[in-house]
Amino acid sequence: MPYGSVEWPARSLLGVLSPRARQEVLGLGVRKGFEAGEVLLREGATDRHVLVLLSGFAKVTARVENGETSLLAVRVGGDTVGEMAAVDGSAPRSATVTACGPMTARVLQPGTLHELLMRRPEVSVALTRIIADRLRWANRRRLDFRGYPAKVRLARLLVELATAYGHPVDGGVVVGCRLTQPELAALTGAAETTIHKGLRELRLSGLLETGYGTTTIRDLPRLTELADLPHE
Repeated sequence: MPYGSVEWPARSLLGVLSPRARQEVLGLGVRKGFEAGEVLLREGATDRHVLVLLSGFAKVTARVENGETSLLAVRVGGDTVGEMAAVDGSAPRSATVTACGPMTARVLQPGTLHELLMRRPEVSVALTRIIADRLRWANRRRLDFRGYPAKVRLARLLVELATAYGHPVDGGVVVGCRLTQPELAALTGAAETTIHKGLRELRLSGLLETGYGTTTIRDLPRLTELADLPHE
């Protein structure tokens, strides 16, 4: 697991909160464990609780018109899932969240979340920003499908995953999400064979190194340039 109970990505809810607010969030709800393949939240369900992920890695999927399942996003320890249903309170859940390995989370009922947001404006502001970031991310995906070739879309996705969930190692940045080639294809709107070719080209260029269950970006500045993204 790339993140445990002490270290969370800087852009996740637990990563952006002050220590006092973080401790208050971690003291709410009920702690629950999930095994690989277990469904945390199910598309179409009418339950309203939200989960604050403490560790592990989950995938967010939804059914498309042809009946197939499409990968929409990934979430790791520090992130929240299910907050839209908890805040909105009217529509059924729009996606399924599935554990990709052992996970732990705090389960907060909607009333507990609402009280927290009223009591702690810092948490309310942080959660609002995260929801806005996710909407922007989804919009960028749609624009990328039209505006960039598949290799550039792949580079953009890898840079964003490394920026949001990666952690530095000697000689690079390890992407904190283990995604298969079909999953990368789903997130970039490309054919699996195209992704296979793109990854091979990135490896040969010295930008990327892949191993069993790991992806390490060896030259983030060059990959960022290829992705046509601004350097931070």
